[in-house]
Amino acid sequence: MEKAIQFFKSHHGYALLKELKQGGIHTDTVRKLLQQGIIRKVKPGLYKLSDLEELPETRLVEICLSMPLAVICLHSALQYYELTRVPSPHLMAALPRESKPGSVLPAQVQIYFFAGKNHRVGIEEVQTSTGLIRIYNPEKTIVDCFRYRNKLGLDLAIEGLKNYLARLQHDTGKLIDYARQGRMFNVMKPYLDTLIRV
Repeated sequence: MEKAIQFFKSHHGYALLKELKQGGIHTDTVRKLLQQGIIRKVKPGLYKLSDLEELPETRLVEICLSMPLAVICLHSALQYYELTRVPSPHLMAALPRESKPGSVLPAQVQIYFFAGKNHRVGIEEVQTSTGLIRIYNPEKTIVDCFRYRNKLGLDLAIEGLKNYLARLQHDTGKLIDYARQGRMFNVMKPYLDTLIRV
């Protein structure tokens, strides 16, 4: 069992069942660890150490581990970059439109299906203290919030844009480029003109 525990510790406290098997750890060992409360199930096939410290990015890591194609997006990405103060009841992740998320998702996860290039561009991989997350960069996130303004609310998109432009380190050219790529430039232009002028 010590070998299994060390395996979890060397993977930021998480492990997929298939990785455990590949590491020579039998499913009986996993079952014993569960029964003893040393590990707990995040979702079928994904486990974590029970005493793992819960950090702000913990749930984001779990989403990315659960769904290899998932990218943290929209409201959740705005929160990660501290571009909004509005809390979200859901964790939001994007998957390619043609993919299937699986029958069981981590709790409180809301899936958005992005088509083709819209899913592929703007992804950053961030190594956090609890593991790797895939997340859209701030510029792509703001453009996506305008794309989904009818679902998320226009106020959220404007708040994200306003806070982004208020930062010392922002790239208006990059933001506009993503807006053009995502065919959102005409929607965003009046707000860009007002905020940049101010």
